[in-house]
Amino acid sequence: MQLFDLVADVARYPEFLPWCHAARVRQRDGAVEIAELAIGFGPFHEKFVSRVELMPDHLGGPRIDTTGIEGPFRRLISHWTFQPDPHGTMIDFELEFDFRSMLLQQTVRLLFAEAVRRMVSAFEARATQLYGKPSARPATPASQAR
Repeated sequence: MQLFDLVADVARYPEFLPWCHAARVRQRDGAVEIAELAIGFGPFHEKFVSRVELMPDHLGGPRIDTTGIEGPFRRLISHWTFQPDPHGTMIDFELEFDFRSMLLQQTVRLLFAEAVRRMVSAFEARATQLYGKPSARPATPASQAR
C-alpha cells in the first residue's frame, strides 16, 4: 500500500514535512524501528526518539503505531490506520502527547490546529508527487491535542 509506505519512510520526513529538520532510523528489528527525529520552529528545537511498529498485514488493515521513548515528551503516542476505499485509501491518524515543558506544551496547543493542517497538506503533497493526484477530495483533519 503506497500511503502506508509513505508514512513508514521516516528517514525521508525532512524532505517534505514542515519543522522536521532531521530523521534517521537508529535500529531496525523486523517490523520495529527506533527512529530519531529533530524538529524545530521559532526558538524551539528538540530531538526525540520513538519506537515505530510497522504492521502492513494487521487484521484491521495496515497500521503504524509509535511511542515516544526519549526526548521532550512526557507522553507521545500515535496511531496510523489505512483502510481501502473505492476512491483510494482512508487514513485515520490519532496523536496524543504531553511535553515535559509547560511553555512548550502551551505554545504547541495554541498552534496545534495549524500544525496538523500543514502536516496533512505536506503528506498529501508528497503522495501526489510520488503517486499522482488522488481520485477523491482529501478529508479534513480531525486530530486533537490531549
